[in-house]
Amino acid sequence: MTQHTSLLDTLEHGLRELDAQGLRRRRRTIDSPCSAHMVVDGRDSIGFASNDYLGLAAHPQLVAALAEGAQRYGAGSGGSHLLGGHSRAHAQLEDDLAAFAGGFVDAPRALYFSTGYIANLAVLTALAGRGTTIFSDALNHASLIDGARLSRADIQIYPHADMDALSAMLEASDARAKVIVSDTVFSMDGDVAPLARLVELAEKHGAWLVVDDAHGLGVLGPQGRGALAEAALRSPNLVMVGTLGKAAGVSGAFICAHDTVIEWHVQRARPYIFTTASSPAVAHAVSESLRLIAGEEGDARRAHLKHLIGRTRSMLKETCWQPVDSHTAVQPLVIGSNDATLALQAALERDGLWVPAIRPPTVPVGTSRLRISLSAAHSDADLDRLNAALQRASLDAQKQVQESTQ
Repeated sequence: MTQHTSLLDTLEHGLRELDAQGLRRRRRTIDSPCSAHMVVDGRDSIGFASNDYLGLAAHPQLVAALAEGAQRYGAGSGGSHLLGGHSRAHAQLEDDLAAFAGGFVDAPRALYFSTGYIANLAVLTALAGRGTTIFSDALNHASLIDGARLSRADIQIYPHADMDALSAMLEASDARAKVIVSDTVFSMDGDVAPLARLVELAEKHGAWLVVDDAHGLGVLGPQGRGALAEAALRSPNLVMVGTLGKAAGVSGAFICAHDTVIEWHVQRARPYIFTTASSPAVAHAVSESLRLIAGEEGDARRAHLKHLIGRTRSMLKETCWQPVDSHTAVQPLVIGSNDATLALQAALERDGLWVPAIRPPTVPVGTSRLRISLSAAHSDADLDRLNAALQRASLDAQKQVQESTQ
């Protein structure tokens, strides 16, 4: 009993430390579909927190496709993809994904996963191992960091988007195999990786280049085909990971690459082999989402989102805080301290706006921020509400600074 109490006391002490540092996270409960206007913890709110960049999560066609998939295939898959769980819906979706996103490589093929986190674990542990060196951008997503660690490869971290530093590391490496890994759109800054230079370095040094297009797929490039399509890149060294729970509005993820690369993952990627396949109904709905994204409605939603991005960039420059130079739907506003960021988040909540505070370890100490996520479901009136609240809070913050210096 004493030992059990001591163990709990250790955890309680750790939680109190998180509270003292302003680092404890709190879940919010949503009582409505994911949209620009939501019911959050029982209160009406304009949400700037989701990654539903095209506003498709509650689209009637996707809701109908999900229901149709459940009627056709049932609720669950019943097993892993290699042991009875691979349905016709999964097979069709993989064909659709390869056709949609695979223009960067010859003989493209896709492999569907239940989450983006698992897909990133799979790709790095399948392509890298002992004797391999992984070259990882300093601001890569946690799933890429964890995948690199689990691979048992040597890891070298290059400064964010610093291609000169990466080039020097590659030149100095005598590893028998090399893997470069980078997000395309970085989720906390909203900037885009120098993809053309990354491809150039990968081909020069005979390295795989794994790119996670979680925040680019559906939004960037012709017909929303992603960051690689936007940059018009092609290379046999490329392996792309895409997420389907963001702009696509449903859930899951995929790896896309040359057919041989994907067959290797089928045989060797443990997170694929030993995971129950996701619901076939979800896969059925994602196929419908791809048709929406690539069609005229998708083009219209991307055009509206681009308009909102331009407006937001302008209004954030009028505050007393530091906006990040992002041309994507991720619009960060750096506040600085944890306490000040949480206070601003709370002030916006009182105005009926849900804008999440992002704090360490997700971002570096001293750069806590609000992460404004835009969606094609937002209106200009929604941005007017956000702008008015931010400008009021900015004036209040400036007054407090003036009063403290008098």
